[in-house]
Amino acid sequence: MAFPPLLLFALALAALLVAAHYFSGAAERLGLAFGMSPFVVGVFIVAIGTSLPELVASLIAVSNGTSEIVAGNVLGANAANLLLILGAVSVVVPSGRLLLGEQYLFIDLHFLLGATLALGTAMADGEVTRVEGVLLLLAYAVYVAYLLAEGRTGTAESAVEKGLPDESTRIWRDLLVLAAGGVAIYLAGDQTISALERVASDLAISPAVASVTILAIGTTLPELAVSVTAARRGMASLAVGNILGSCVFNALTVTGAGAVAGGILVPPDLRNFALPFVAASSLLFYLLTQDKRVSRWEGLLFLVLFLLFMGKMAGVA
Repeated sequence: MAFPPLLLFALALAALLVAAHYFSGAAERLGLAFGMSPFVVGVFIVAIGTSLPELVASLIAVSNGTSEIVAGNVLGANAANLLLILGAVSVVVPSGRLLLGEQYLFIDLHFLLGATLALGTAMADGEVTRVEGVLLLLAYAVYVAYLLAEGRTGTAESAVEKGLPDESTRIWRDLLVLAAGGVAIYLAGDQTISALERVASDLAISPAVASVTILAIGTTLPELAVSVTAARRGMASLAVGNILGSCVFNALTVTGAGAVAGGILVPPDLRNFALPFVAASSLLFYLLTQDKRVSRWEGLLFLVLFLLFMGKMAGVA
């Protein structure tokens, strides 16, 4: 019995998200075991782990000859990160306001703006070439170098340094989970893209529009779950770090890796509306966080803007 394309897409996406959950969980534990600070774990390891669905889906889309899915997925995912997830976090945070530290204002927000500028420059002519992809990956390497240089806990003693047998066993177990999760992510990602292409065909919409709406919302569910849970527990640093890290990773690494794999096409509907909207959202995020907080009312504004964006892209608003 053949599954309907939309049901097959939902099942494949669910498998992709579950695999990414286990992968990112193992990566988070390994990061803490090797002495990384909670902030770096949030902005680097957890952000990469929860963004793996976007990365795998993008690489498979390029190999299938539908590279416009990459552009739609990146733009839709970043819009969801900045507006949907940040808005939801600001609404559910117990204090009614999301407090930010100076570290975000002086460094990480600037990396967000820089990544958005690099993404807009690369997509402006409707194509992201291999050379541009390499430059985007180099920009992310600079970000990673900063995180590793500034974010390690100098006084924390890692499990490896302690040399405890039970900790060593846990590390090997997490490494196995990491490897198995990576394989599962690839297989589920392949099925997700195939199903998405069939859904787009059945709905008579372009793969780019399907990716910026259906796929982008689906692949950002891990970020939403991680960030909302962290905010409700009073761990705002992890929540905001995850949002910032995911946006930078999507803009630089997902786009860069897809471009290096075979180039990325950016259709006019994405280039003329989605790209400027995401750039404006990044700037709005930057401006509203200069007072080191995001209020619940500002979060509600973000949610309304995201609904407007989705409605425009889906052609229902």
